[in-house]
Amino acid sequence: MIDLSAYGTENLKNAACIYKNPLQRPEDIRDFVLEGKAVFSFPNARLRMENQLDAASGQKANYVLWCPEEFPADLFVRWQFYPIQEPGLCMIFLAAKGREGEDLFSPSLMPRTGEYVQYHHGDIDAFHISYFRRKEPDERAFHTCNLRKSHGFYLTAQGGDPIPDADEAEGPYEIAVLKRGNEVRFYINALELFRFKDDGVTYGKLLEGGKIGFRQLAPMIGEYENLEVWA
Repeated sequence: MIDLSAYGTENLKNAACIYKNPLQRPEDIRDFVLEGKAVFSFPNARLRMENQLDAASGQKANYVLWCPEEFPADLFVRWQFYPIQEPGLCMIFLAAKGREGEDLFSPSLMPRTGEYVQYHHGDIDAFHISYFRRKEPDERAFHTCNLRKSHGFYLTAQGGDPIPDADEAEGPYEIAVLKRGNEVRFYINALELFRFKDDGVTYGKLLEGGKIGFRQLAPMIGEYENLEVWA
């Protein structure tokens, strides 16, 4: 694992780890919440995620796996990622909650089944970062990482994706997000790829605390381990 000092002491000098999950066995995701249909396994002592429905089903074959914890507005989150099979796409949601401040899993919110429109034009707010985009032809030809803000489908920042295609990837690749105040920074292996400063007006109100979730687009297969959240 990459040491926190690689991200700069000015960024994380007062950080304290508030959540740690190795993602190495079924018990580690026992309380996680799945939206959509997926298959989870641990062949390499790390969480492997893959679609259960055929990719020909389109958006219905995609899914989101939510960590059940509620996290504060200012946080640093990191995990290790291994691309196993493409095409597909990987994404993280953060600061996710109902548009009126409801808990993400409140029964007052509309049901979600993994189809993307439910997450960007439903009744929740969130940041979503897509960081291994190998689904559509343009994504496969030119690799970028994108930050979007919802409600809405606002593309607020973009940077290059340094991860090679799955057949050449070795891993692990450490993915990290720093959200503090009105700023979001995104890193792969401690290399900063983009930053976004939110004015709280152009793309809607500032997003506060909420939940974190992992999303994959079929037929992507990816593996994850060592999820950490620092406040």
